Amino acid sequence: MKISTSLAVLSVVAASSSAFGLNGGAKNLARTTTRAVGAFQKNPAMVQPVDIQGNRISSSVVLNDVSDAIAVRGGASSAAEPAKKAPLDLGLIAYFALWYLGNYYYNITNKLALNAAGGKVGFPMTLSSLQLGVGAIYGIFLWLAPDARTKPTITAKDLLKMIPVAFCFMGAHSASVFAMGMGAVSFAQIVKASEPAFSAVLSQFVYGKPISKAKWLCLPIVIGGVILASVKELDFAWSALIAACIANCFAAVKGNENKKLMETAGLKDRMGSVGNQFAITTVLAFLLSIPVVAIREGSRFGEFCEMAKTTPAIWKNLVASGLWFYGYNECATLTLKKTGAVTQSVANTAKRVIVIVGVALVLGESLDPIKMLGCSIGIGGVLLYSVIDSIVAKK
Repeated sequence: MKISTSLAVLSVVAASSSAFGLNGGAKNLARTTTRAVGAFQKNPAMVQPVDIQGNRISSSVVLNDVSDAIAVRGGASSAAEPAKKAPLDLGLIAYFALWYLGNYYYNITNKLALNAAGGKVGFPMTLSSLQLGVGAIYGIFLWLAPDARTKPTITAKDLLKMIPVAFCFMGAHSASVFAMGMGAVSFAQIVKASEPAFSAVLSQFVYGKPISKAKWLCLPIVIGGVILASVKELDFAWSALIAACIANCFAAVKGNENKKLMETAGLKDRMGSVGNQFAITTVLAFLLSIPVVAIREGSRFGEFCEMAKTTPAIWKNLVASGLWFYGYNECATLTLKKTGAVTQSVANTAKRVIVIVGVALVLGESLDPIKMLGCSIGIGGVLLYSVIDSIVAKK
């Protein structure tokens, strides 16, 4: 029992380290096993095994028996009889857990940093830029650290092509932080759930990619739910509503631009991994955010530095939110890469519900029945929008 528990823990740790860009885990285990078997073949034991008649058993028989035993216990499988799939994918479970946990703690630490820095009259653009800076430093660290992550081999032309995606990524993140600073986190999340409506309009009329009629029919449900959830918030959260809508616009453009970018010949190979792609995007987004910070809050940057010196809650939650933001986004990418479209939709919907309810309880935000009804309708509409085409196709 202790051995089984230890193996399970090692599997989760290996998956977790992979999610945050670290190599190792299962590869090292396989390497060690291969080395051990090789050593056994070259240096047989001085005391050889014998059968019940006292005859010595050859090493090839022993090795076959060992191979069979490994196959039974979930190790290497023979060509004649493929190994059965494990009932649980511990790596995928770890990705889901880290994605949800990271998103949850990001929203909490982000809101705490915003409140400590002055709330509605504080420094949302400065905080969002520095969060990207924390992620950029972490991404660069993974390239420099030994055996952490292979460096990309992209060209200057690749970087230029990535600028539109990075700019939209920066815009979506900054507008989201601004929305959370102006109103409740739960309200900003509800409005951000309507992103498919913005994406549908852009895909149809700007990028020339038509959306099915079934998807169009789902959009009134999404928009209606957002309006209903906004009824109790409109007296103080107009700025949050507008900022969240701007974030949706940036996110929708980013999605379409990213699809175009990934069609560039050889770009995926030069990037090397999804983690490298996200790290490069984060670094570029941070650099692009600096001029925006200078224009909007540059004259008050000295005030922000003094406030951060006297209020540890600002820089502590700033660093924490930056790391959580980078980590959960990479875990989300790894999770969605291992699952199908329907699973992605359900996972995104479940994540948003958990964040809305959990953060509201922790931060003492309003959970008015009408607000929650609108939230349920809007997020349910998003889920339906995501899977409606597959449902219609089956019929």
